[in-house]
Amino acid sequence: MSFVKSKVASKSISPIRWVPSTYFAMGLPYVTISIVALIMLNDFGMPNDKITFWTSLLVLPWSLKPFFSVVMELVGSKKMYVVVTELICSVVFGLVAFSMPLPDFYSLVIALLAVMAFSGSMHDIAGDGLYMAELSTDQQSKFVGWQGAFYNLAKILANGGLIYLAGIMSRQIGIIKSWMVIMVICAVLMAVIALYHMAVMPSGKRNEHQEKKTFSAGMAELWLVIKTFFQKKYIWYYLIFIILYRFAEGLATKVAPLFLKAPVEQGGIGLTNEQYGLIYGTGGALAFIVGSILGGYYISRFGLRKVLFSLALIFNVPFVVYLLLALFRPTSLWWIGSGVVFEYFTYGFGFVGLTLFMMQQIAPGKYQMAHYAFATSIMNLGVMLPGMISGKLSLMLGYRDFFIVVMIATIPALILTYFVPFTHKEAQETVK
Repeated sequence: MSFVKSKVASKSISPIRWVPSTYFAMGLPYVTISIVALIMLNDFGMPNDKITFWTSLLVLPWSLKPFFSVVMELVGSKKMYVVVTELICSVVFGLVAFSMPLPDFYSLVIALLAVMAFSGSMHDIAGDGLYMAELSTDQQSKFVGWQGAFYNLAKILANGGLIYLAGIMSRQIGIIKSWMVIMVICAVLMAVIALYHMAVMPSGKRNEHQEKKTFSAGMAELWLVIKTFFQKKYIWYYLIFIILYRFAEGLATKVAPLFLKAPVEQGGIGLTNEQYGLIYGTGGALAFIVGSILGGYYISRFGLRKVLFSLALIFNVPFVVYLLLALFRPTSLWWIGSGVVFEYFTYGFGFVGLTLFMMQQIAPGKYQMAHYAFATSIMNLGVMLPGMISGKLSLMLGYRDFFIVVMIATIPALILTYFVPFTHKEAQETVK
């Protein structure tokens, strides 16, 4: 079947028919690898240090997207990449499901999730590229809300509904079979979306009359993008800033779910999968969305320069919630849930500050889009690296002392934020 439709046909396809499903399909593999796999491997008894190491390392391909994009420009349409990567993810979900009863399950699942990670990162590149190629500037602004809504819907479904369902089913059919069912559900979802996109998605070749770049030309341009990126004013300060802004998050976010699920006698809270899914995937995800929206309004009202330090405080200090839970270990689900939902709300509120800082202070220039992508790739490394060591630290220190270290790790970010220089003037900093 041809993936390329005519230009006329492409223009006649309403974005509402494919934008929401594309961004849902972006979210599902990423959330599965970074969060759901954490809970699944924990249920199967993998040690915490190995869980946090592998689920952190597996998100590396999302930091390599600028390099993948050069190769992807050489052959094939954006639609082809979207559909093929969705089918690959569907197959991988199925293989993960059927590898669970095997003796070498741990090794197999890590290898399969690595394939899904590379496929998912390429899907992101193609999906974003299709969005920019097929939609006018006005349409891009109109549908940006649909992007975030359906990406977060995937997060709510996977980190909330599916984990909740796994907990319910495990009582009837056991842990292995319940997770097999969850992975099969994900496989079917991705397959249905891929087949749907074959039928309705435009080709992404609105500019197909332009001459394709050679590999050498693409690499030359990539080198120029990298070179000019590192020639920006204050760039090294900015890079240290964006890495440290999320460093404490990188430590906390991998261990926090394991801490919440760990038995009380091991210093944890002892949540079941159903309780975890209800708190994290629904209340927490919704709080993140509300916090992100309100954070945007807060910046637009006062300007980024004036509020960046307060946003860094709002983002980092609430990780104290997990320290308080480790100290007092409440048994009330209401108190536990309220703490997690509050932390997610402040996480969303404070995260928009870093996003806008990269857009407005690092990205501006000739290669604005590429430089923003490069900045986000480096930012993701700043979350990945502490995540890789977080499990080992938590085993060495215990949960209480580990979360004390997390709070200490927020201090460099706050100091750097207080003194961070702004390259561009206030008029450019304020969100219109």
